[in-house]
Amino acid sequence: MLVGLGGGALFIGAIYFGQWTFAALFLALTMLGIREFYQLLTLRGFAPNYNAGIILGSALFVLTFLLQLKAVQLTVLYALPPILFFVFIAELFRKKEQPFVNIALTLVGMLYVGGSFSMLPILGFLKGYYSWQVIMGTMLLLWASDSGAYFAGKTFGKHKLFPRISPGKTWEGWFGGTVTAVLVGYLISFYFQDLILPQWIGIALIVSVFGVLGDLIESLLKRSLQVKDSGTLIPGHGGILDRFDSLVLVVPFIVAFLKLF
Repeated sequence: MLVGLGGGALFIGAIYFGQWTFAALFLALTMLGIREFYQLLTLRGFAPNYNAGIILGSALFVLTFLLQLKAVQLTVLYALPPILFFVFIAELFRKKEQPFVNIALTLVGMLYVGGSFSMLPILGFLKGYYSWQVIMGTMLLLWASDSGAYFAGKTFGKHKLFPRISPGKTWEGWFGGTVTAVLVGYLISFYFQDLILPQWIGIALIVSVFGVLGDLIESLLKRSLQVKDSGTLIPGHGGILDRFDSLVLVVPFIVAFLKLF
C-alpha cells in the first residue's frame, strides 16, 4: 500500500514538476522496461543483446525529447537506420546460438518499450513547450478505465472478453471501463484545456480499446513464457511491464490521433 502510494506520488510529481523530471522518469522506465523484457526472454533460453537494446531504446527516447526541445535538427533522424544495424553487427561478436532469433528479439524489446515511450515527449510538447496536461490526462483516463472495468466486471460480468488469454475480463467490464473513461474525459476537458472536448473523448475511447489490448498482449507474452508477473521491481505490484502494459500500446495511437486529426 505504502509502496503504491509513494510510487504514485513520485510518478505524478515527476510529470508535473517539469520537462527534465518528466524526461528522467520515462528514460529510467524505458531502460528498466527493456531490461525486464529481456529478462523474461532469458527464462526460456533466449539470448537478446541487453546492452544494444537498452542503449538504442534509451537513445530513441532521448532523441525524440531533444527534437521536441528543438535542441537538434530533424536531419538527425537519418542516423537511425545505420544505428539500428549495429544490433546485427554486435551479434558477430557475441558467439551465441540462434543469431536470427537474438537479433529479432533485441529489436522487438527495444521497439515495444522504447518505441512507445519515445513518443511520450511528443505528447508533452504538443503546445510547442512542455505541458504535463496530456500525459497526466492520459494516465487518469487509463486509471479510470481500469477502475471502471474492475467494478463493472465484478458486479455485472458474465460474458468473457478473451477467455483464452485473460479469463477474468468480461464484455460488461470493458463497457463499464469505457463509460467511466468517457465520463472522466468529459470532466478533464474542463480543467485540462490543452485539448478540447472531442480530443479528450477521442483519447478516452483509444484508452478504452487499446489499453485493454495492451493488457491482453502482455498477458499473452507472459502466458507463453509461463510466468505470472513480468518482474519483481515493485513489491506487491509486479514489474514495469505489469504496471505500464496499457500505456505502452495506447501512446502511439494517441499521438497518431492528435497529429492526424
